Amino acid sequence: MLLKHTPTEVAERKSLTINPAKTCQPIGAMYAALGIKGCLPHSHGSQGCCSYHRSTLTRHYKEPISAATSSFTEGASVFGGQANLLQAINNIFTVYDPEVIAVHTTCLSETIGDDLKQIAAKAVSEGKVPEGKTIIGAPTPSYVGSHVTGFSNMVKAMAQLADETDKKNGKVNIIPGWVEPSDMEEIKRLASLIGVDITLFPDTSGVLNTPLTGQYKMFPDGGVTVKELKESGQATGTLALGEWCSAEAARWLDAKHKVPCSVLDMPFGLAATDRFIDALRTVAGASIPDSITTERGQLVDLISDMHQYFYGKRVAIFGDPDQVISMCEFLRSIDMYPAYVVTGTPGKKFEKRIKEITADMPFEVKVKAKGDMFLLHQWMKNEPVDLIIGNTYGKYIARDEDTPFLRWGFPILDRQGHQYFPTVGYKGGLRLLEKILDLLLARKDRDAPEETFELVL
Repeated sequence: MLLKHTPTEVAERKSLTINPAKTCQPIGAMYAALGIKGCLPHSHGSQGCCSYHRSTLTRHYKEPISAATSSFTEGASVFGGQANLLQAINNIFTVYDPEVIAVHTTCLSETIGDDLKQIAAKAVSEGKVPEGKTIIGAPTPSYVGSHVTGFSNMVKAMAQLADETDKKNGKVNIIPGWVEPSDMEEIKRLASLIGVDITLFPDTSGVLNTPLTGQYKMFPDGGVTVKELKESGQATGTLALGEWCSAEAARWLDAKHKVPCSVLDMPFGLAATDRFIDALRTVAGASIPDSITTERGQLVDLISDMHQYFYGKRVAIFGDPDQVISMCEFLRSIDMYPAYVVTGTPGKKFEKRIKEITADMPFEVKVKAKGDMFLLHQWMKNEPVDLIIGNTYGKYIARDEDTPFLRWGFPILDRQGHQYFPTVGYKGGLRLLEKILDLLLARKDRDAPEETFELVL
């Protein structure tokens, strides 16, 4: 039971998290690894960890998620998991024949201190890695960071496949951050309309939104290839979409291979998409085609036509920092008020950025990095909002407070469409506004007084 407090009575909790607004690192690493063509993610830990990570991704994407595990038992927990991983590498290449094994650690293997680079080198020296095959690895202990951190660590491991070279191939690397497969397709579509040749990594389009053909494929046709990853050091530049998910890999390519990088916000909404399109235009040295200008105009038209329904509405939003930052900016551009903002991922930069975006509001936003959903619920108890935006787990708060709820982010376990319909770009902005309007207008209709009719003779 939640007690109602005045705002000054909500004490800050530092040693206890209740309903965290995040999940663990290996889930992010596994999702990123699925964006490589012919890749089998591998969980270096117990079977239970791997099962949880696969289950969560399967429930969100409604696709069977394949992954392997080192299957730690008591012996590996005490003496280390090197023997387990060496045997797993041999079995995987023998039975499943992937192009890449992407290994991520778990709490257990990190606590033991297993060295992935050393074990991978030993597997190569012992002939367990066939010629032409690849192993990459990322440390992903769940007691640090969040699923966003795990995604970032695995993407950095992908970038480290880049070959040493002085050549430039004229392509542009785009690191999209944790977005849906449909969003990755939309990013590629926008780039092709402008005429930019890109390498998108990771790329889960064609992997986690595949059609039902009646034939099972262990490794779908989608994903960035190892060849493209090796050539990423030849690019003329890198656009990293999101500070938390994408920036580390981009900066590594800049420092190691002299590939200049720009860190942009994820292109959710009008302003962030404008900046992304402008960056692509600058890189390509091209003008914006009329088709993209038309899409932007349609989004502006909807905002103009429906502004009276958005104006002044208070919103509670939780989720991953890169996504939430762009969403808050979008909400402010249509005169909605992000009143309460929470992410489970640590980082003081997040709180600072949100306060900058919301500085012109008539009241101060309540924002918390490394926060939880119990805190969000407490804030809403003190002063209600008109809309909640976040992943599936926000439905319990929405039910308690009888508040419209937009499912957005990760994970979404009880609704469909996110893997097929983008929310990035101008087209994605239209879909977000459509969903917000549906909720707000449905509430308006429900709360409207019943009309009475008088018959005049």
